[in-house]
Amino acid sequence: MRKRSSWLCSLAFAAFSLVACSGDNTYTSHPCYLVIDNGLHLDETLASAMNQMSPGVFCMITNNDARKEFTFLNNSGLSSTKRYNAEDDRRTRALGMNGGLIVGFGTLTDGQFCAYDRECPNCFDPAVVPVRSKPLTMSGDGIAACNVCRRRYNMNNGGNSESDGKGLTRYRCSTTGSYGVLHVGN
Repeated sequence: MRKRSSWLCSLAFAAFSLVACSGDNTYTSHPCYLVIDNGLHLDETLASAMNQMSPGVFCMITNNDARKEFTFLNNSGLSSTKRYNAEDDRRTRALGMNGGLIVGFGTLTDGQFCAYDRECPNCFDPAVVPVRSKPLTMSGDGIAACNVCRRRYNMNNGGNSESDGKGLTRYRCSTTGSYGVLHVGN
């Protein structure tokens, strides 16, 4: 009897180990790193997406290193540009696969803050030279759409594709509130 229970324990442990070690495929391993202290920028467009009390508001973030500025555009049509401050100037940035991210709280993700790549996961290929951008557009209802393949992605529900194909590319992220710190990175 002791041998049998020991064997069952070993089998259960092996099964648990397979599940625990299978890895989390929710997030990409593609390099991405961004930190913005909105307590210094006081940007209303970015703050709208970092507010947990306003799920369904998403903000597209791009940067222009030559001009040393961030551009913010939310899915309600509000846009703004902020110059890098001294902290931003010292930080390293890698905004997704082609210089753009979308962040916000989804309405169907249990209060989870999400960061998505701005490029269509089904059309954009960072390995193809020259790199050809396939940026997504956003609508007020939390849908990101690709003008090339016509796929639509529900950002309120984890970036799932509404048809066949891959869902949006996701990055690990956090926020400390509307006028707090945004951190996106692997």
